[in-house]
Amino acid sequence: MFVLIVDDHPLLRQAIKDVILSYFSSPVVREASNGEEAIRVVRTEPVEMVVLDISLPDSSGLTVLRRIKHLRPSLKCLILTMHDHPQYVRLAMAHGASGYLTKGATPGELSDAMRTILSGGQVVMESFRDVLDTRSKRRDITWPHASLSVREMEVLALLAKGCTASQVAKRLKLSIKTVSTYRTRLLEKLQLETTADLIRYAVDHQLVRERISHVQNSL
Repeated sequence: MFVLIVDDHPLLRQAIKDVILSYFSSPVVREASNGEEAIRVVRTEPVEMVVLDISLPDSSGLTVLRRIKHLRPSLKCLILTMHDHPQYVRLAMAHGASGYLTKGATPGELSDAMRTILSGGQVVMESFRDVLDTRSKRRDITWPHASLSVREMEVLALLAKGCTASQVAKRLKLSIKTVSTYRTRLLEKLQLETTADLIRYAVDHQLVRERISHVQNSL
């Protein structure tokens, strides 16, 4: 088994590698700290599975996922991330992921997920199981946020948690001007007028699960 771990935190990559070495027989494990490095490995080496984070220093992990699936459609990909709201799960599965776990998963859950995916199955955590069912359910309403890109979702989620434009820029490694452009684009796509409207929209549609107190007080 040849696994590529894509995450920008060395300690986390080592922890994932330790799980793989403990639960699987004679695996080959490669590591990448950013999206471009991951793409290079996928292009040149016989990777069988990618364990991929969403938050990477050079691009969104979901953008990397889309590129990987374009290069090698049959390659198995498991998203392992801190992002825990359903929209990310929907985007990941739509882009071709075979599984989605948060970083709160246990070593056993990670190894079980990898085995299931390698055997051709799909895996998401219990709280996201309904996301897999939505493909077979007919929906009469398409919410405006369904058209948001991965990066737009990341900016919206951080604004909804009370981050300032400069904090969002630092967190996502963007310029403040770029964050302002994303904010303007969000307002246009969601047909809203202010940042407070964006926060309220995100909360009402359960696009973010955590709010700090001063955000709650501003609504």
